[in-house]
Amino acid sequence: MQRKVLFAPGHTACAGCGQAIAARLVIETAGSNTIVANNTGCLEVFSSRYPESSWGVPWIHSLFENAAAVASGIELALKYLGKKENINIIAQAGDGGTADIGFQALSGMFERGHDCLAICYDNEAYMNTGVQRSGLTPFGSETTTTPAGRFSFGNPTYKKPIPEIALAHGIVYVATASIGFPQDLQRKVKKALSLKGPKYIQIHVPCPLGWRHEPSLTYRIAKLAVETGLYPLFEYENGTLTSVRKITPKPVEEYLKLQGRFKHIIGNLEEIKKIQLIADNNIKRYNLLAES
Repeated sequence: MQRKVLFAPGHTACAGCGQAIAARLVIETAGSNTIVANNTGCLEVFSSRYPESSWGVPWIHSLFENAAAVASGIELALKYLGKKENINIIAQAGDGGTADIGFQALSGMFERGHDCLAICYDNEAYMNTGVQRSGLTPFGSETTTTPAGRFSFGNPTYKKPIPEIALAHGIVYVATASIGFPQDLQRKVKKALSLKGPKYIQIHVPCPLGWRHEPSLTYRIAKLAVETGLYPLFEYENGTLTSVRKITPKPVEEYLKLQGRFKHIIGNLEEIKKIQLIADNNIKRYNLLAES
């Protein structure tokens, strides 16, 4: 079969890049009738090196902070021209461009009610500029701005609850996803695009470079984040929790030990207990336990 390739190979992403996998899954699900606004970041850099591009859809590079604002403008322009029907608009950014520098524009998009889907590719640090801490960097993770040492066990803060903040805006759909569960990810993208109004999906995407793991372990690590309860998968429609992925929880150490960014924690029972508590609280909050 011949079909149009919407995210072509030959880009310059690192081997095992979770973000490249997620971007392909998203755009292949959204289809060719899609316009993308993409902020500055890893995805923009490795997929659009002049004069080449991996994108088989209209794709606009925005500034670091305003993918959501550009997407909002595209939606209004299409409405004005009477061409919005059956066109998907996606604003996509990394965790820094979503939770930190780009959150003002994202909040505005939610508040105004634009019919756009916001995608956050959550690799948990500013990878493109040197692995600095972001608002979505997990507790205990070592980055270049939260180094581990004699007086520090890595990042002292917790992940910013962007899905919950998105929910507080009253938008029609909020979900989390992971490349470790590609069918679930694509189902959620399809569901989001079937709804009118602002939508948000946060996708967990391991980064071999920043997380310091073997590229071959990307899928395994992505699945373990979910299976330990550290990255719960759920979806809300119109403020109501409609589904969660049930798990039989694994110890968080199984996830941590595969990544160099947590190397300083392995063997420290007190620090591991703190991270295990995060997972346990997620399991309780979202009722993730599978029935035995």
